[in-house]
Amino acid sequence: MEEEKSTLLLDRRIAILATDGFEESELFEPKKALENAGAKVDIVSLHPGRIKAWKDGDWGKSIHVDATVDDTEGYKYDSLLIPGGVMNPDQLRMNKRAIAFVHEFIEDDKYIASICHGPQVLIETGLTKGKNLTSWPSLKTDLINSGAQWVDEEVVIDEHLITSRSPKDIPAFNKKMVEEFSHSPRRI
Repeated sequence: MEEEKSTLLLDRRIAILATDGFEESELFEPKKALENAGAKVDIVSLHPGRIKAWKDGDWGKSIHVDATVDDTEGYKYDSLLIPGGVMNPDQLRMNKRAIAFVHEFIEDDKYIASICHGPQVLIETGLTKGKNLTSWPSLKTDLINSGAQWVDEEVVIDEHLITSRSPKDIPAFNKKMVEEFSHSPRRI
């Protein structure tokens, strides 16, 4: 069955912030949905070259990095996606430049989508206070302690934040992410 293509995100440029250990399905499937909606998608990471996915307890596919957090800026993009995986957000949240990159989207009122363990990065920004969010269940207490209201739903939207629980929610997550990203202010 061929994926449905649209022009909802035509002329939009989306950043996917990830590093080694991202959950394979949480990067590749949303990336495909964004591209099928007409978006140009860049992989932004902590280092150049390729980053490798984690899948079923072992290393999975790798993907080329288009830019590093040290050599790009948030203003170049319309929206941001942060996939999960246990290792991926843990490394990202420890990198000051990665957190500064996410802050640029917040300051410009651009949409940010995050799935599974990805909201760990959002906690580091201070953005979660007073927000309704979801995540992988093990992050519930972390999100509550950061001031968020944790909601057990497949997709939760609060202003410019789109969050989702797990790989099983990807179809609903992709649909809402594409819809919401179409409302994000265009890059300067």
